[in-house]
Amino acid sequence: MDRILKHLLDDFLASFERKPTTPDQDFELFANYAIIAHEYNREFEIENVSIGKGNDTGIDGIAIIVNGSIVENTEEVDLMLANNGTLDVKFIFVQTKNSGGFDSSEMNNFAFGVKDFFAENPRLVRSDDIQAFANLADYIFKQARHFRENPQCSLYYVTTGTWANDQNNKAIIETAKVDLTQTNLFSQVSFFPMDTGTIAKYYRDTKNSTSSTFTFTEKVTLPELPQISEAYYGLVPLSEFRKILFDDKGNLLNIFDDNVRDFQGLNNPINKTIETTLVGDIPELFTVLNNGVTIVANDLKASGNKFTIIDYQIVNGCQTSNVLSLHTSKPELQELRIPVRLIVTNNDEVKNRITIATNSQTAIKREQLQAMKDFQKNLEHFYNTIQGDGRIYYERRTKQYHTDGSVAKSRVITVQNQIKAFGSMFVDIPHRVTAYFGLVLKQNVEGEKPTIFHPAHKYLPYYTAGLAYYRLDSLFRAREIDTSYRKVKWFLIMLFGKIANPAYPHGFDNNMLNSEKNTESYCNPIIKILLDREQSIAIFEKTVEIFQISGVDLIDKQGLKGAGATEQLLRTLDPKFYKHKTAS
Repeated sequence: MDRILKHLLDDFLASFERKPTTPDQDFELFANYAIIAHEYNREFEIENVSIGKGNDTGIDGIAIIVNGSIVENTEEVDLMLANNGTLDVKFIFVQTKNSGGFDSSEMNNFAFGVKDFFAENPRLVRSDDIQAFANLADYIFKQARHFRENPQCSLYYVTTGTWANDQNNKAIIETAKVDLTQTNLFSQVSFFPMDTGTIAKYYRDTKNSTSSTFTFTEKVTLPELPQISEAYYGLVPLSEFRKILFDDKGNLLNIFDDNVRDFQGLNNPINKTIETTLVGDIPELFTVLNNGVTIVANDLKASGNKFTIIDYQIVNGCQTSNVLSLHTSKPELQELRIPVRLIVTNNDEVKNRITIATNSQTAIKREQLQAMKDFQKNLEHFYNTIQGDGRIYYERRTKQYHTDGSVAKSRVITVQNQIKAFGSMFVDIPHRVTAYFGLVLKQNVEGEKPTIFHPAHKYLPYYTAGLAYYRLDSLFRAREIDTSYRKVKWFLIMLFGKIANPAYPHGFDNNMLNSEKNTESYCNPIIKILLDREQSIAIFEKTVEIFQISGVDLIDKQGLKGAGATEQLLRTLDPKFYKHKTAS
């Protein structure tokens, strides 16, 4: 490994607060992170895609992306299908070798391992992780009638050497592509040999801001406005608009996080109407029938009509943009005009007001929109008041700390992990956040009576849950807690909250979440323990012991999805108190 790559690997370990293990394991995690991040524009947990632990069939990393999101179980696939009506699937496989060359036999083993992964009668011995991914792949292929097109498949073989276009190695790559293509399972197969320079570039790219360059000819400049650097309104042809939606690899960018709602799919009546217009006899009517999109960017560099927008979000028009993304390759629509409002500002309050104003016509009430945005903003501010070892960062906008080298990625709590941690510790639904996150979002967050992110809730419990997640994750990374329990981490966080404060032997009554006095009385002793590594280890070890004696099967994925697992753990914790309790 050359000096530059070694420095980048050290930066990776420091960013995630990881202690070095073995050179091979560290490089494997580094390569998996850089490659998956290159293909996937959202946050993800490295451990969930890293599987090189013996009987891995020559594969060190796997990610299955469905409709733009990494999926880990069949329920997530079902939810994607229910919301969108169709499935777009991509399989990514990674093999790493911390060696200075490209070994033909090793490359061939990797290619064979991937082919065996999709075989109806596999011949290689499989680890539990490989088998779980293969089962998920089988389930996805059973939904083939819902594919927009056959899945894509990408293979990455990574070494610390230099790719020299060796004829034998090129032959292995081409043979593997042909063999996989001839299965008729895939619309596209790619095989990338990754050397030192390429993997270094991929890692550096993870630290860059989202940017896009497009031509904006048909526009008017809006008058000077307070707190706004520049503002434009105009029409952008679909051939240029697609540059705003996709990266140079054809992946849909993660630019909708400031939007109020995720893409609701083509089953949504409004979205169906948009698509009907696009595929109808007069698609040009789209320009006058649709309100278009609003883009807010932190920065803009313009040269004539050539615009480069930096660190941007589509704050209104998520549904329109996602429907359009399904049709950007159609030749007959390339000149279709998309109404676009572009606003350049780095003022968060202005961004918030723009989002609320432009979404006021949605089915969500205006006051609900404001409450949702205000709670997130205030929660972020609350996190920022904490200093010292308890300093963690709430990332209410995806990748908002992405380019800040002073912030360790391991200390960043995403919205998704905040919901999962709080739902586990304070709502007692670790089983639901593990397997049914989409439903948790719909029912517990966006429902009429939310139990998570309720406007009256105090912020301290959210921080406490976030800190518990950070501490447990750090203990797993340091292997101070048995890593086989990582898959049930949300259950452990639930139990931790009920053990850590003796004054509340059965956890916290969530009816008191709007009381400053009660939340401080409950949370502060727990935070004190979480800031003490040794005390944290002791209590998390107790949660593991409870899991072990409860009879809950650690490897029974189906059983862990039900409320029964949660109930069983709570009864083990206190048989008398939880005898008649039922987890929600």
